[in-house]
Amino acid sequence: MTQATTEQQQLIRWQLEPDGIVVLVLDDPTASANTMNRQFLAALTATLDRLESERETIRGVVLTSAKKTFFAGGNLADLLATTPSDGPRWAAYCNDLKRQLRRLETLGRPVVAAINGAALGGGLELALATHHRVACAHAVVVGLPEVGLGLLPAVGGITRTVRMLGVRRAVDEVLLSGARLRPQQALDLGLVDEIVSTAADLLPAARAWIDRGVDPVQPWDVPGHRIPGGTPADPELAEHLPVLTAALHSRSKGAPAPAQRAILAAAVEGAQVDFDSAALIETRYFIPLVTGQIAKNMIQSTFFDMQTVTGGAARPAGIPAFAATKVGILGAGMMGSALAYVCAKAGLEVVLKDVTPENAGRGKDYAAKLEAKAVARGTTTEQRSARLLDLIHPTADPGDLAGADFVIEAVFEDVELKQRVFREIQDVVAPGAVLGSNTSTLPIGILAEGVRRQQDFIGIHFFSPVDKMPLVEIITGKNTASETLAKVFDFTRQIGKVPIVVNDSRGFFTSRVIMTFLDEAVAAVGEGVDPAIVEQAGTQAGYPAPPLQLLDELTLTLPRKIREEKKAAITAAGGTWRPHPAEAVIDRMIDEFDRRGRSTGGGFHAYDESGRRTGLWTGLRAAFGSGSADVPFRDLQERMLFAEALETVRCLDEGVLTSVADANIGSLLGIGFPAWTGGVLQYIDGYDGGPAGFVARARALAQRYGGRFTPPDSLVAKASRDEAYSARDRR
Repeated sequence: MTQATTEQQQLIRWQLEPDGIVVLVLDDPTASANTMNRQFLAALTATLDRLESERETIRGVVLTSAKKTFFAGGNLADLLATTPSDGPRWAAYCNDLKRQLRRLETLGRPVVAAINGAALGGGLELALATHHRVACAHAVVVGLPEVGLGLLPAVGGITRTVRMLGVRRAVDEVLLSGARLRPQQALDLGLVDEIVSTAADLLPAARAWIDRGVDPVQPWDVPGHRIPGGTPADPELAEHLPVLTAALHSRSKGAPAPAQRAILAAAVEGAQVDFDSAALIETRYFIPLVTGQIAKNMIQSTFFDMQTVTGGAARPAGIPAFAATKVGILGAGMMGSALAYVCAKAGLEVVLKDVTPENAGRGKDYAAKLEAKAVARGTTTEQRSARLLDLIHPTADPGDLAGADFVIEAVFEDVELKQRVFREIQDVVAPGAVLGSNTSTLPIGILAEGVRRQQDFIGIHFFSPVDKMPLVEIITGKNTASETLAKVFDFTRQIGKVPIVVNDSRGFFTSRVIMTFLDEAVAAVGEGVDPAIVEQAGTQAGYPAPPLQLLDELTLTLPRKIREEKKAAITAAGGTWRPHPAEAVIDRMIDEFDRRGRSTGGGFHAYDESGRRTGLWTGLRAAFGSGSADVPFRDLQERMLFAEALETVRCLDEGVLTSVADANIGSLLGIGFPAWTGGVLQYIDGYDGGPAGFVARARALAQRYGGRFTPPDSLVAKASRDEAYSARDRR
């Protein structure tokens, strides 16, 4: 037996109750949440030593937490700092943690997890090593979300869920989905065994279960235990394994997915051996992930950059918190209708204005249809749905916006029209009300010229479909007041969105950068690359939609319109327009072939009468000499990735972007930059050889495909100093 130190005793407090039950309170005094670090391992080891030595005087054990969360899992800062040489150390650490959890579940005394808050990742793995899990109905979410960080559950999560649920359910419903489950979902799945109403009910429920005298043995330790659904040796599961593999390929679409492949392999291989061997297999698959670059990319963006963005780094300091009460939406088209729904769903009163009552009413119908589907699915009730719809007031009368403290314009991308609708309501709404334009490309400075209250004017760029897309790009004009920016930041959080903040520029950040991705795909078609290969290059790079298909959705006339406006502005300012090779392809598609995109019946792809895509347009290959170009597949992929990354660096250089975190999160959530990269600037950091390797590759691409790939001087300087876009560059 080892003597626990004072620090270890603080990490896991020992409370022996008069009834012989030991309550172990997880309470790291150095952090706001309990994490699975080496200090916890030492404390757990010492605690188990004591439990084993005093076992005869103990009736049972309850694990609970003094924090708001139950247990937060692994320390991400430690994971981020891991290098390839750390592999053996991490393997020893993981296996040691597993040994301690094995000691816990084979203690010979009933052990209960009283889950008072979130138990994600290592937190759920800890709970799974107990014999009974009781969760509070409120403020609890459980799951194994490691796949979203490029990792796998490495402390028994795969081994235990496979033995609890079977290979198929564990892989599909827990491990590859990374789902965060509410208590009832976790109960239905079997990850928790009991739900109580309040945190105060947890310990009584745990004691009651211990009092039942249940044999404290895990199902997989009972002689003759069979994994639900069988092992890969069973014909039924063996027949289904190719389906699991195909489903994994379908999810990744050929993009880098090492964590997903490792999870599936560890689950299948682990199901064929005993528990302890399965745990070792889990560790072996974990080490290449934790020491690899993709996990670092995803941890940096998913956790640290997201924390920076949502934590308010871009919000002006010293300005009181704001909560909107009455929102005016100008324009009841698809975007305005969706905005009205999202605001009402957040409990806000919404005035949805259009030119006629009928148009405005159709805008409210959008919300009614979404709510009808939610009622049918059982995710809401008719009463809640009715209350939500009652918050949306369709109108054609500007006077109905009286008292509105937040306005979002969502009309067509036309400067005069946008200015006109603001002039109509700027004296009607509340003094100091935010006047926000949901524009995707038009400079805020130009739009603000038609508004008297320029200090209240700001860009608020939502992404379609608004009810599903989490990002909002906030664009400040030269006269936008800090108070206005703070209000918009608070409003986006109020309606459950993730805000990034950028400065004014044509196309801002997201629209400007995504066009470079599409341009490279279109240029490749013009060079004679088979369009099917272009689509595959984008898909296998990890983009959520193939580029030509995405451009069809946006319409081919959009990039031409943006191009002509930008060209006019540059030449008017005395600059020189440098045409992109994609321009000639777009012009031919529109002018020669009358193919303008999906909404007009055809673009790069063909569509049937219902608008369903039927494949690439059969005339495309002949029109552009497909097959005549010898462009390596990797070049196609990296032209798309590098074009966006390089344009982002230019946005930083020009002051459009002021935060690396905003760039990464904006690219991931707004324009579908591949998740495995960690975002546009993290992609540069994580490229083979870091920024220096990226610069060398960019120069090679520039030599072969054009000067647009020439790395900016700022990036060359950073590479020469061997500096990444590190935390000190983040707000």
